[in-house]
Amino acid sequence: MPYVNIKITREQQPITAQQKAALIKGVTDLLVDVIDRGPKTTVVVIEEIDTDNYGVGGETITVRRSQGQ
Repeated sequence: MPYVNIKITREQQPITAQQKAALIKGVTDLLVDVIDRGPKTTVVVIEEIDTDNYGVGGETITVRRSQGQ
C-alpha cells in the first residue's frame, strides 16, 4: 500500500480544495502508471505547514523570505 505525504508551506493564498483534490488524483495516477499499484490502496496526505514551523539552512522560511531569499 503506497503512502505519500506531501508537505507544503501555508501561503497567504492557500491551496484550494480543488487543487488538493488534483494533487491527490495526480499522485495516485502516477503511482498506478509507474509502479502499477492499485488506486484503492494508495494513501495521499497533504500537510500545510506554517512558514514559522518550516526551516532551511538554520532559519525559518518566514525569516528567509523577509530577507529576500
